[in-house]
Amino acid sequence: MKSVNSHNEWDTLQEVIVGRVPKKYLIPTVKKNPFTKNDIDLIKKCSKEVFTKKMLDDAEKDVENLCKIIRKYGAKVLRPSLNHSGKLYSTPFWHALGETVYNARDLNLIIGNKIIESPSQEKYRLFENYGYYKIFQDYFNNGSNWVAAPKPKIDKNNIINVKTKKEKYQKLTEEEISFEAANVLRLGKDLLYLVSRSGNLLGAKWLQNVLGKKYKVHTTEGIYRSSHIDSTIMCLKPGLVILNSSRVNNKNCPKIFKNWKKIFFKDIIHTPNEILEFHKKVRIKNYKILKKKGLLTDINHIASSWIGMNFLSLDKETVIVDKLQTNLIKLLEGLKFNVIPIKFSNSYFLKGGIHCCTLDTIRKSKY
Repeated sequence: MKSVNSHNEWDTLQEVIVGRVPKKYLIPTVKKNPFTKNDIDLIKKCSKEVFTKKMLDDAEKDVENLCKIIRKYGAKVLRPSLNHSGKLYSTPFWHALGETVYNARDLNLIIGNKIIESPSQEKYRLFENYGYYKIFQDYFNNGSNWVAAPKPKIDKNNIINVKTKKEKYQKLTEEEISFEAANVLRLGKDLLYLVSRSGNLLGAKWLQNVLGKKYKVHTTEGIYRSSHIDSTIMCLKPGLVILNSSRVNNKNCPKIFKNWKKIFFKDIIHTPNEILEFHKKVRIKNYKILKKKGLLTDINHIASSWIGMNFLSLDKETVIVDKLQTNLIKLLEGLKFNVIPIKFSNSYFLKGGIHCCTLDTIRKSKY
């Protein structure tokens, strides 16, 4: 195994980590006091309804097919460990369970030869990186620089509600370093950092300090308040960026793209009705059941339709895209890209598309 070496989203892919789908998916849950046996039994019961066997089997097939395509392309695929998934743990301040290793990019950032673990604002994700440690250890032994941000205590409310005349949204406080790696888009020596509910300004400052003068962290605010950047902005190759036009326009577009060709994309295929119905009838119902018992989860949310813009570039000409997104495929083909459509229908429930569940560790680079 070589050292990690990945500077952007488009150079030729050589090695990648692809997340795993657990056989049994426990709903990620947080509680102030220790979990009781009744709590665990209830979580298991609700989990079987929210994450059905068929859903998980289908998701696993989709991910395995993604791995097959990447290997056929010629890149090496690495898989994380599930041995900590769904386990109980606690801190001096709270208790949690339900971590997974599906969305490999969410908390892990590769910048050049650096592996950077990010400090999530979500309590149930505190030790999620453990699933990748065997891989990271091998990379470290071969010359990679491996660092981790301070783990936040989250001992009080770290997310506040903001209300203006135009909108309501949530944001992180600035009391602890907190950001998820998927808030960062890599453009070589420049990094675009989305300030949102999953990344505060203090996180951007810490990242800049760790990277030093060799890199420049550019922050952007106001384009998307919720979470990660890769359903809002995706770079296809140097000088070409695709932008979610429901969030980004010429006025709020990050200045770093001033001289880039900007594709404002609006024709996303909306979330299928059967997905919305399942969410309404099953997920929301179970969310309320758990909440009544003091068990806090996030299953009252699913990924937005824009998870469909979450594609993976194999190189500057080749992209893997959810086959549901026919308008995006047509657009990319019109731009002369080789598009590989694949089935990835459970991304709404697992809250991670093709880009989210992959972490490119080595791309052939000139840097």
